[in-house]
Amino acid sequence: MALHLSWVFVFGILGNVVSFLVSLAPLPTFYQIYKKKTSEGFQSIPYVISLFSAMLWIYYALLKKDAMLLITINTFCVFIQTFYLVAYFYYSPKKEKAEAVKLTLLFNVFGFGVIFFSTFFLPNSLTRLQILGYICMTFSLCVFVAPLGIVRKVIKTKSVEYMPFTLSVFLTLGAVMWFFYGLLLKDMNIAVPNVLGFIFGILQMILYALYKNHPKKIVEDPKLQLSTQHIVVDIVKLGSTVCLEVNANVTNINNDNDNNDDGIDEAQNTKTNTIDASNKV
Repeated sequence: MALHLSWVFVFGILGNVVSFLVSLAPLPTFYQIYKKKTSEGFQSIPYVISLFSAMLWIYYALLKKDAMLLITINTFCVFIQTFYLVAYFYYSPKKEKAEAVKLTLLFNVFGFGVIFFSTFFLPNSLTRLQILGYICMTFSLCVFVAPLGIVRKVIKTKSVEYMPFTLSVFLTLGAVMWFFYGLLLKDMNIAVPNVLGFIFGILQMILYALYKNHPKKIVEDPKLQLSTQHIVVDIVKLGSTVCLEVNANVTNINNDNDNNDDGIDEAQNTKTNTIDASNKV
């Protein structure tokens, strides 16, 4: 029993460490936002969803009462995701601010509020924990399915530009740690979603190995290609015209130089003849 609890603690600590590092992954993005003084081009939905997920797992861990390591990492996640949202809101244009507020109210206020009040007052604590566990598991499965969009983009473009390998490795490691943590706790609500997370993590690493050295496939708009062709043709024509004009100018300059040289030679000959005539006189 003591050995079993020690392994639960080990995998819980390792899960905390990996998830802590994954939570810090958006910091370079927000440093870029800080330098540009605008969050234009970025979306708030990942941080809203991450905050919502952390709130759900804290609620579940508090009801479960023997999952302290779930509370520690998700408390940190609530703090860091709130920081990201505040920074995003501060630097975002007016339209993106309104969207961020709507999403936050929808998920973190209304959504969490509905889940809390519909489960907390249930008379049977076991039923309450079971229902909340199913909600957490379903939401986690949806979160793990989200990278399918990136996987599809990698396969379509044959480029891993939008799928950092390091992040894929840490997400896979995190899924492994939390799977064994849930398995040893005999909590399938924690273990099952991380099976899917592990599968998608391995898939992402396989795709990275396949396409990391593959030349980028650039998909261009036909209109853009047509415009580019016109521009290239115009530049070629312009280049030819400039070359002709330059050659013509150079020829004219050379002719002028030749005429000047002839004039100078005539003047020198005239001067020489004059001097000879004077000498004769």
